[in-house]
Amino acid sequence: MRIINLGNNNSALNNFIAEIRDHVIQKDSMRFRRNLERIGEIFAYEISKELKYSEKSITTPLGIATCRTIEDSVVIASIMRAGLPLHNGILNILDKSQNAFVAAYRKYGKDNKFIIQIEYASTPSVEDKVLILADTMLATGSSVVLAYNKVCDNARPKETHIVCPIASKDGIEYIAKHLPHKGTTLWVGAVDEELTIKSYIVPGLGDAGDLAYGSKL
Repeated sequence: MRIINLGNNNSALNNFIAEIRDHVIQKDSMRFRRNLERIGEIFAYEISKELKYSEKSITTPLGIATCRTIEDSVVIASIMRAGLPLHNGILNILDKSQNAFVAAYRKYGKDNKFIIQIEYASTPSVEDKVLILADTMLATGSSVVLAYNKVCDNARPKETHIVCPIASKDGIEYIAKHLPHKGTTLWVGAVDEELTIKSYIVPGLGDAGDLAYGSKL
């Protein structure tokens, strides 16, 4: 599995990552959502460089222009609800993509142990298409792997791009073991070292779903 950390380069992405982490700026949920959307736009632009293109003749008011346009069919999948602003940003750039949504949550038992519960998925076929699977945080990696398996049930994507702006080392190791090695790329903006006993990323940013859409029961 290829791992690309865009945070290693100096760009506006680093400002957006800093703002979604900042506990003061986080209080503005609209700005938090918009920052995630902008982060998605940056990742989508970088991923677009990896897609297949073909030449196309475009009629302008004054003549014919030859343009290179995306040939690949793309499916953007996100894990609700934290992945939705990120999804919107990717879709802003790759606006002809099909879309998939997976509802997943942590179901806690005793001693802070939990399982990832998948309750719902709506997806087109990803057969021979480019799959972009987006989630704001990659903590243990379990949600991403289960969502991938759900979306790819009885289908095999041509390529897979996993987009997780903030990831833990443990999560990266987990998906590297459980996702296809060939044709899979993980895109991150920052990698954090630590997971708490409840499997929250430290320093991380907190609960991205709550910060974007409000607290839940």
